[in-house]
Amino acid sequence: MSHRVSRPAAAAASVLLAALALAACAPEAQPGTAPTATASSDPSPTPIATITPSATPTAQVQIPDDCREILNAAVLADLDGVPLNDPAFGPSGLQTDGSLICVWRDPAADTTGLVTTITYVSRGPALDMLNSLADDDGYTCYTPDGGTRCEKTWENEDYPVTDGRTLFWRDGILIDTQFSNLAPSGYTSAIVTSIFA
Repeated sequence: MSHRVSRPAAAAASVLLAALALAACAPEAQPGTAPTATASSDPSPTPIATITPSATPTAQVQIPDDCREILNAAVLADLDGVPLNDPAFGPSGLQTDGSLICVWRDPAADTTGLVTTITYVSRGPALDMLNSLADDDGYTCYTPDGGTRCEKTWENEDYPVTDGRTLFWRDGILIDTQFSNLAPSGYTSAIVTSIFA
């Protein structure tokens, strides 16, 4: 003989079992203490604080303050005789925002020189810029030394020399060098080693 349980009886049994299971999980009240409510009596949710990015990204490393100290002896030898940070080219050296501008150029030269700017740039804007250079301007980008490097060279429009630009971003710091007829071998790598070693 089979036993059938009616639906209302099954539903009542389920509710009873659920109530018993919840009661078994409830903490025991300590003697002399009143039970506390587990649900909030405030119907409005508490907002979660938002994080607002600062104007200057926080970097794990510091930008150096000397244009010569960021280069090794071999690169400095290649730049021997090239004036550094001549006032004729505007602001250079350590800036009030913590960036560093290094201008290697003779004011008497028509085109030969290079300018490096080292600034704090957060990850999102930096990678957006580098991706744009790769996608829209034909830069070659790769990921050496724990960062992202993009570079491109082209022929100068007025002189029979090569111009170019090399950028390297890592840990909130962007090294941006633009050059014309002056590209010492290992220049950017020397700066990367100096800052991140």
